[in-house]
Amino acid sequence: MTELTPEEARLKKLRMRSWRRGMKEMDLILGPYADAQLAGFAPEMLDAYEQMLDENDQDLYLWVTGAKPCPERLAAMVRQIGQAIGVENRA
Repeated sequence: MTELTPEEARLKKLRMRSWRRGMKEMDLILGPYADAQLAGFAPEMLDAYEQMLDENDQDLYLWVTGAKPCPERLAAMVRQIGQAIGVENRA
């Protein structure tokens, strides 16, 4: 078996965290998003995504769906995910 590069290991970890959330709705939003988008992210974007994953699922759901404004430090990432799932985010 071949060893993963540090970049591949990080992507694998982020995908796993995206698919295995504490809230099924967030699994279904973040899992497919991670599969489709993360491989093309620059390291800075991966950092932002990883910071976002540290947030509470209930808050993330409200932010991504546009039901509640998100913190400014996460606004660009949350807006991008909201657009990917067809939500016009008000954040």
